[in-house]
Amino acid sequence: MIAIVDYDAGNIKSVEKAFLSLGAQVCLTRDPEVITSAEKVVLPGVGNFGDAMNKLNTYGLTEPLKEVTKKGTPFLGICLGMQLIFEESEESPGIKGLCLCPGKIVRIPDGPGLKVPHIGWNSLDYPSEGRLFRDVKEGSYVYFVHSYYLPADNSVVKASCEYGVKVGASVELGNVFGCQFHPEKSSDVGLHILKNFVEL
Repeated sequence: MIAIVDYDAGNIKSVEKAFLSLGAQVCLTRDPEVITSAEKVVLPGVGNFGDAMNKLNTYGLTEPLKEVTKKGTPFLGICLGMQLIFEESEESPGIKGLCLCPGKIVRIPDGPGLKVPHIGWNSLDYPSEGRLFRDVKEGSYVYFVHSYYLPADNSVVKASCEYGVKVGASVELGNVFGCQFHPEKSSDVGLHILKNFVEL
């Protein structure tokens, strides 16, 4: 069973629908016991880094999420959920993230012809091999909506894209995975990425 963490941070239904379309058993939950006993855990999210961390803390989910990753449960953060697995974000100075991976989330810089937030389809490059991208061709397009990003020079980055800067599009560190893009909104490519996570 895949536990999808429900902490009032948006886009949870589309994530659930995507996993159900793959035949996966899923449970929307904020129950720490359900989360810690799940076979896999997904942390979706849209919105503000600080607000999201406050919600995770309020619901008593911060420690359970750290616990599942320590015991080796496959864990996937999506969009804001990926940003939360890092140590901090420029969006919310002084607010500590989940610290599951080393690094800091920064704002996409303003530049000529670039709109922030970055909204739309972008192609992926693979700096190194990632398990989420098995049988997904380099150059495949996925859908992004975000104003903050992980710099792609971080050692955990497995996929990147160009948007004025090199954006860390996906990360992997042991059993911890993250997608800055929305696989649940990225058509067949996104479903294949989620299928690879289900099959870990």
